[in-house]
Amino acid sequence: MAYLFTSESVSEGHPDKVADQISDAVLDQFLALDEQAHVACETLVTTGQVVVAGEVRTSSYVDVQDTVRRTINRIGYTKSDYMFDGNSCGIFTALHEQSADINQGVSRGARLEQGAGDQGMMFGYATDETENYMPLTLDLAHTLVYTLARIRKEGRQMTYLRPDAKSQVTMEYSDAGEPLRIDTIVVSTQHDPDVSQEQIRRDIREILLPRVATRDSRYASLLQADDYRLLVNPTGNFVIGGPHGDTGLTGRKIIVDTYGGRGAHGGGAFSGKDPSKVDRSAAYAARWIAKNLVAAGVAREVLVQLSYAIGVAEPVSVYVNTYSSSRVKLTDNQIAAKVSELFDLRPGAIEEALQLRQPIYEETASYGHMGRTPQVVEKQFTDGNGNKFSRKVELFTWEKLDRVEDIRKAFGIGN
Repeated sequence: MAYLFTSESVSEGHPDKVADQISDAVLDQFLALDEQAHVACETLVTTGQVVVAGEVRTSSYVDVQDTVRRTINRIGYTKSDYMFDGNSCGIFTALHEQSADINQGVSRGARLEQGAGDQGMMFGYATDETENYMPLTLDLAHTLVYTLARIRKEGRQMTYLRPDAKSQVTMEYSDAGEPLRIDTIVVSTQHDPDVSQEQIRRDIREILLPRVATRDSRYASLLQADDYRLLVNPTGNFVIGGPHGDTGLTGRKIIVDTYGGRGAHGGGAFSGKDPSKVDRSAAYAARWIAKNLVAAGVAREVLVQLSYAIGVAEPVSVYVNTYSSSRVKLTDNQIAAKVSELFDLRPGAIEEALQLRQPIYEETASYGHMGRTPQVVEKQFTDGNGNKFSRKVELFTWEKLDRVEDIRKAFGIGN
């Protein structure tokens, strides 16, 4: 029997995402100056105020206020009308040194023997229903709000747009789990007060959706069907938004950050945490494994769980679920055993394999940590004396399909 499934996304101007981006921008500044920094940075944003708190162990100095203002201005909160803008908001900083009790379990002589920065279980997921091995509902939801932000920043169309926005996509799936059609699209976007809701609805249909359709041939066919409900600003008005409309906190959009409700989630947030925290690094590793397994042809759909104990390097458990979609004559437990042989899952080894000690995290903090395109970029930073410098870094390394051939060989695929 066919069923409906829904995923949501939020724009970079959503208050929780503002908080995430600030936390990751601060983390990047520390890592740019000290690649061995240990950081756990939390952010709260509300009307005219930002609070940055957390624990840091580093040899460097970071101008947190400058980093916060730059991030807010980049997002687009640059006008006093928003009741929250990067040039005038108050910033309270409460960063202190990391607990010595935690540090002694994490920082050890041999880097590969460093212990996990916390206990917990992390999940990675991949499916072959999209080219980037992400659930179609979430991929389309991300594309909607990302494209809306691009239109806003270009400044040529829909000039009434403000930074805060949300999307939601409901798909109808077949009994076999194949996406059949879009059932409902919801787009809520903050806007200036002098525009009608009729104009916004018309522009979403005539400007946003055609732009989205050009990004992927599958989106084009689904959107051209035109047999879905389109709900735009269902409350009827969305002028008050961003941190003025709703307090934002780091780590409150963990399902948006991952798989849109598909697979599973261990509960740990990512932003503001350096890679010694397995909440982040092991979640990236689990996605890397799951994506390469699906791409190699082991299964059509894969969930990977990794669990750790604080201060212990080796994972406590490695679990794989193929949802009965396996294409190899092995049980899921046997697949998990091969994964343990193929991948070194100690936190230090994950950091090295995925190059996670780079300042690469601000880009992850909006539009999802998974399903993105690996790329080398040049980023600008400022040292403790106010001098600017640049660094070339590689983003989204966990999205690489660099272990496919190793997996095919280990599983005897294509022989």
